[in-house]
Amino acid sequence: MTKWEYVTVPLLVHATKQILDNWGQDGWELVTVIPGPNGPEQPVAYLKRPLEK
Repeated sequence: MTKWEYVTVPLLVHATKQILDNWGQDGWELVTVIPGPNGPEQPVAYLKRPLEK
């Protein structure tokens, strides 16, 4: 069974693609994006990747 590790990442609206691309290069997969605590102008991304043994 695959075990996962997770991370939450605050996103800057003007740099969302660059931020997600950087995390993706490290093996992280985007699970979802939700509005942040200050509203939709500061979204938060939830990412996961398989836990290395």
